[in-house]
Amino acid sequence: MQKIAALECPPPALPQQPGPQLLTAALASTSLLMSACGGGGGGGGSTDPAPAPTPAPTPPPPSPSDAEACRFLAQAGFAATAADMATVKTQGYAAWLDAQMALPVSSPHFDWMLAKGYGALDYRNNFAGVDSSLWRKLISAPDGLRQRLVLALSEIFVISMAGLPVAWRGMAVAAYVDMLEQRCFGSFRDLLEGVTLSCGMGVYLNLRGNQKEDAKTGRLPDENYARELMQLFTIGLIELKLDGSPVLDGQGKPKETYTQTNITELARVFTGWDFDDASATDPSFMRKPMVHNAAKFSSGDKKVLDVSIAASLSGPQAMKLVLDTLANHPNVGPFFGRQLIQRLVCSNPSPAYVQRVASVFNDNGAGQRGDLKALLKAVLLDAEARSLPSGNGAGKLREPMQRFIQWARSFGASSATELWNIGDTSNPATRLGQSPLRSPSVFNFFRPGYVPPNSVLGSQGITAPEFQLCNESTVAGYLNFMQTAIANGVGEVKASYSAELAKAGDAKALVDDLALRLSGNTLSSSTLTSIATAVASINASSDAGKLNRVCAAILMVMACPEYLIQK
Repeated sequence: MQKIAALECPPPALPQQPGPQLLTAALASTSLLMSACGGGGGGGGSTDPAPAPTPAPTPPPPSPSDAEACRFLAQAGFAATAADMATVKTQGYAAWLDAQMALPVSSPHFDWMLAKGYGALDYRNNFAGVDSSLWRKLISAPDGLRQRLVLALSEIFVISMAGLPVAWRGMAVAAYVDMLEQRCFGSFRDLLEGVTLSCGMGVYLNLRGNQKEDAKTGRLPDENYARELMQLFTIGLIELKLDGSPVLDGQGKPKETYTQTNITELARVFTGWDFDDASATDPSFMRKPMVHNAAKFSSGDKKVLDVSIAASLSGPQAMKLVLDTLANHPNVGPFFGRQLIQRLVCSNPSPAYVQRVASVFNDNGAGQRGDLKALLKAVLLDAEARSLPSGNGAGKLREPMQRFIQWARSFGASSATELWNIGDTSNPATRLGQSPLRSPSVFNFFRPGYVPPNSVLGSQGITAPEFQLCNESTVAGYLNFMQTAIANGVGEVKASYSAELAKAGDAKALVDDLALRLSGNTLSSSTLTSIATAVASINASSDAGKLNRVCAAILMVMACPEYLIQK
């Protein structure tokens, strides 16, 4: 990847002009990131041994430090609020996870859009209101763990506003995300069925309306969903060991998990599904699972992954059998578990980490397979997640929209009108280059196996999926967008800096606090000193000057490479 010359992207002025060199330095440092990464002993016995002493109880684990709590909250949610930090420090990681998992789903997207009038006929053929509702919950919902997990799942089981040519398309997206929220703490098998029968997925991957073969017309069942269900959602392209490494054949080549014949046969299974009581005037059917029409189902025997599907089975029975088969495939634990690690913790997890997580997927300790609560705990509580890593291959590049959500949650951003009119942030030159549920294809914004070419990471074969979004345009676009957002908000969504303004008189204290909460104290002492020196140069004798200090400090922390890499 070509290194950016800082002078080629003139920086916009910071509030009250704290020095144009600050944003230039931020852009230059981010460019360097791209070029570097983008690229018990026994005693002697006696005749009458004394009874063994009662062993002392195992001491409780030490309470997490401030930095450890912030690192955990960045992985398990989006931001480290004072309340969450206090809970993690006093009760521990597992207790915080349990409390978050116990929170009910609040204010579903579908209901919010109906309440705001987006179920009216005027919005039947557009996505009005969807972005607003997605940002609303990502920024303000109390169940931060659920929101983080649902965002991760939306990047694995992808549907996108870029490919939903159907009436009530906005309501279809809302219903799909609601389904993910309802099932994300249940079982993988139930989640898989929810994904399969959702109207949004039915449209996006052509499952809805898929029909049996017709010899007269030459029509064949559509293979789109059958292919992506195996390739992207469950088992992947090659057979995996428990640690995620490939299983090799006799010639030392990776063994493929399925054949074209498997895809063709599976496509026949997924015939006959359509909307339940579709309406041109009422979008409520979009939140119902699709229903089966036996007249459009492909009859006859079928065989998928060596499992025979008898002609006597109905469409729903055949679907159940293949979903059971896929959910029980040995690949799912390492394939799905590794992607969850990548979305939450690190881009290039060790085989041992993947194996530990996959083992929990296979058995939660109580004989249950695919327990998503247990899987999530395995990902977030693993020693590899909880220890601060070192080395250039550790951690993950924070996704642009996650950085924005972290800013919004960290500083209490709110919508005065409750309309959350942030909009689509996909434009790479002027916004984030990424927006929820707006990936360019079913392959998400980036591939889980992406290795940045012509880079240090590439030379070492290190996967770094998020770097697929990183280029000259997105780096500059992110900085420009965040400068405006930090200083002025986005639309009427604005942050509150009351706590930070109280620290503005002490530049070092302000920067240290921001570095703790935003990065988990991963900024080097030299970076902290440079930022604090720059912030101190801004006159803080007035309220406007104090605000300028706060805005400049936040921007510089969120621009430096040590922040951009989540560790």
